[in-house]
Amino acid sequence: MPKSDVSAGVGLSGVAGLFVWLAICRNWPDIAPMLGIRGEAAVLNGPVPALIAMLFSGIPMVLWSLCIDKVHRRASTGLDWNNPRPLSAALETAGTKIAGLWATWAVIAALYCVARWYWRGDYLFAMELLGMLIGPMVLLSIPYVLWLDRYMVQPRDHSWHFGAMLIGREPYDPAMVGHHLRGWAVKGFFIAFMFSILPGGWSIAVGATLADGLHDPVVFCMYLINLMFMIDVQIAMVGYLLTLKPLDAQIRTANPYLGGWLAALLCYPPFLLMGSGDVLDYHANTADWAYWFQGQTALLWVWGAILVFLTAIYAWATVAFGIRFSNLTYRGVLTNGPYRFTRHPAYLSKNLFWWLSTLPFLVTSHSFVDMVRNTVILAIVSGIYYWRAKTEEQHLLAEDAKYRAYHAWMAANAPITRTLARVQALFRPRGQILRAGE
Repeated sequence: MPKSDVSAGVGLSGVAGLFVWLAICRNWPDIAPMLGIRGEAAVLNGPVPALIAMLFSGIPMVLWSLCIDKVHRRASTGLDWNNPRPLSAALETAGTKIAGLWATWAVIAALYCVARWYWRGDYLFAMELLGMLIGPMVLLSIPYVLWLDRYMVQPRDHSWHFGAMLIGREPYDPAMVGHHLRGWAVKGFFIAFMFSILPGGWSIAVGATLADGLHDPVVFCMYLINLMFMIDVQIAMVGYLLTLKPLDAQIRTANPYLGGWLAALLCYPPFLLMGSGDVLDYHANTADWAYWFQGQTALLWVWGAILVFLTAIYAWATVAFGIRFSNLTYRGVLTNGPYRFTRHPAYLSKNLFWWLSTLPFLVTSHSFVDMVRNTVILAIVSGIYYWRAKTEEQHLLAEDAKYRAYHAWMAANAPITRTLARVQALFRPRGQILRAGE
């Protein structure tokens, strides 16, 4: 098994910090008087505490990465701290790079303005927040790029090539420009989405009352499920924001394959096809596990525990990335945590959760057509995630020999991966099975 580029301690430290802030927010009515804060205090379940939570999870992960793992010393950062270039030399490349960076942000901002879905619902919070951040980002980018360029082994990176293309004074590499645009397309799309869902999950985690839930398996298990989703969103949000070379968390490449982008975007708004009434909505006349098992307390506890376990695996798969989580990108190879058992623990656990929580083959209409339709459509949804997993593997196999070694090791040793491969082999034509074994 190749060594993971991210240690387990990174993500766990982030979860620990997150739980500290969660405890403070849930107990703020008792903590506020102790700090001499007058007036009636309520639990801190608003959008600002949700944003502060990223600091409580992000700072421990950064400190662990720098102080324990010493990621800033890795050659993969592309930085040489012992041989800084003169500031005058850095100015030559930094100006072009800053021009490319600002132009990129301008394009993203223009797309936000044009795309109608960014100006309704939860996305309004994301747009307001990003509008407040753009000014400080522009100002801070100048000293940051100047400082970083002094230590870069190859300062003509993706941003520089995009800036050179715009300025037109120096030759540029179109492939590097493509890498730059794809990487920022990922960040622009997913950062807005993640900010939009951040407050809702935090509000549920902080505001829920557990007193009654201890005697109600549905209430208790649903709280834990929502808690796991909140952890997933918080850690993932930090990952999208900290794509920084000094943390060795930069985007090496974004997926260059159209199929990879299609498979991923189908799983997120506004391209999501699984919503209510959409093409791949598998909830027609369904209820859920709590409805079908009501009155069966023991079964509700067992079934709820399974759903909590699957959601915990899903969250663990994100936590294991630490500060490197983002879709459609290559930011190093992850081989520990749930990735020792399967290459795609998040997709596997998420789809199992949907099957076991929705039970699409049980319908309140008692219609055989509804039962078949829901089951087939959910199978198609799972197929989209299988397609998504394969396009991600295609990207990573082409990028890194270390991932190719991990891919091969998993095929031979990982219990879930080996089992699924054997099941798939049963459905292949015999000629394909013989060739695979030659």
